[in-house]
Amino acid sequence: MVDTAARIPFLRKIHLFYGLEDDELAAVAEELEEASYPAGGVIFQQDTKAESFYFIYRGSVRIVRKREGKERQLAVLVQNDYFGEMALIQKRKRSGTCTALTDTLLLVLSREHFEKLLKSAPHLRINFEIAVQSRKLAGSLQFKWLAPDEVIYFLAQKHRVVLYKNLILPFLSLIVPAGFFYGWFRIAPFMIVAFAGILSFIAIILWMIWLVLDWSNDYYIMTNHRVVWLEKVIGMYDSRQESPLSTIMSVGVETDVLGRALDYGNLIVRTFVGNIPFSNVSHPEQAQRMIEEYWNRTKEHAVGMEKEAMKNAIRRRLGIPIPPQPKPPPLKPVDFPRKRRLSALSFLRFLGSERLKLRYEKGDTVIYRKHWFVLFKQAWLPILGGLGVILLFVYRLYELLFLTESFITFTPDLRVDGWAGALVIAFIPFVAWVVYELVDWSNDIFEVTNEQIIDLDKKPFGTESRNAAQLENILGTEYRRIGILGELFNYGTVYITVGGSKLAFEDVMDPASVQSDINRRRVARIEKKNQASVTAERERMAEWLATYHHSAQEFFDEERKKNQKPE
Repeated sequence: MVDTAARIPFLRKIHLFYGLEDDELAAVAEELEEASYPAGGVIFQQDTKAESFYFIYRGSVRIVRKREGKERQLAVLVQNDYFGEMALIQKRKRSGTCTALTDTLLLVLSREHFEKLLKSAPHLRINFEIAVQSRKLAGSLQFKWLAPDEVIYFLAQKHRVVLYKNLILPFLSLIVPAGFFYGWFRIAPFMIVAFAGILSFIAIILWMIWLVLDWSNDYYIMTNHRVVWLEKVIGMYDSRQESPLSTIMSVGVETDVLGRALDYGNLIVRTFVGNIPFSNVSHPEQAQRMIEEYWNRTKEHAVGMEKEAMKNAIRRRLGIPIPPQPKPPPLKPVDFPRKRRLSALSFLRFLGSERLKLRYEKGDTVIYRKHWFVLFKQAWLPILGGLGVILLFVYRLYELLFLTESFITFTPDLRVDGWAGALVIAFIPFVAWVVYELVDWSNDIFEVTNEQIIDLDKKPFGTESRNAAQLENILGTEYRRIGILGELFNYGTVYITVGGSKLAFEDVMDPASVQSDINRRRVARIEKKNQASVTAERERMAEWLATYHHSAQEFFDEERKKNQKPE
């Protein structure tokens, strides 16, 4: 039995009950019932009526959903987690089946007491709504980079007011096509005016669609392993900034007058190597409490693991058997359905998928390219030359049309217009030149892996150079945006100091984020190496303690023999 005195500190750690006094927590604790389940025991079935809300006091559970004969894992939850609130709040049936992975003790709150709690403390509803929205959004998305045992606890997008602000200028710009249409109807009924109105209207609508998609592609995520800022600019930039929960130093909230009125603001997660901003999220204070809860839980877990590792090291030195630890069944990685892609799209994918992206990921490797402006500087001459040839070709066709001649004359000798044919032939080298510059630009890449940074430069049909450095050898990093163009287009160079030399990631987009990526990988690499050092130190201390134990017993026996009186 878990008495009320033990339940209160358990509930106080959970962000849902932030703001409740001890007497209010005691009232909740008294309403909880205990339920024990063996490993493999079913807690509730999918599509059954929801009657309870659950807290995991000890053990772990797994929630899966079956659809069309296929099973999908929704979550693996452990001690101090909670579940079952979505169906209660949304008044629907269970969305999945929950089973115990290990011997599990649950504290259960009935539907009646759950609804009574929300009525007696209305501010708690916001806490539950954040949890429900996060889990609902996580269920609709598929992040392939999640580990099999990784659970999304918090998932949010920017507040809708940010989207509305961004759409103000496009809406005001609609006056431009409106002016063209008005001029076409009332002042100058020329087709070119109507054509300009149609083009400007289509451009503004595409602008609005792009802003909506750009807003919807940014996610702020916290799992049981890390905090993540996922940012995507369509066809241009994919960014995933993340830090393990163990590297968090503090979590803060920044709001302005409008943010306080509409309950949104910036959540700043400060880590050893910089900040991860959760910009313009709803209910920032409640989100802060949620992140702090799991951050503190990670610290407690790390302390517990270190103590257990020390005990086991001492047991090994003293020859004492290490007690077996219960292991949950192995977790299968989540299988995501693969979308069929037409082979006809392979060339388009070559041009638009990774070939032109300024940042993308392959497994654990992050790959950067130079900014598009650099590509334009390399290829502006053949681009202008090609455009000039196209304009001359169009003008020649115009001349042939008005001279009542044709591009191809069907005579017994089949004669082609010489000027037009020459322009077509002249266009080919400009196209080849542009393709060469594109391939040359795309081959100049910068990679950041879990172990090293790499600068690759390969000339088409030419030389290839590769400079690399181990992450742990990096002494410092800095970035510079030089000139008004660097500020305007947000590109610059990241300088990495390694020993007495420097590597440079030149002309990359958003150099501050590139620097943060490198620093995070560097800290993770150093932490991994430090863990090996800590393990060695732990074993050394265990050896000293074991020696002390054996020596103390020997000293005790010697002292006892000295004190024994001869018979």
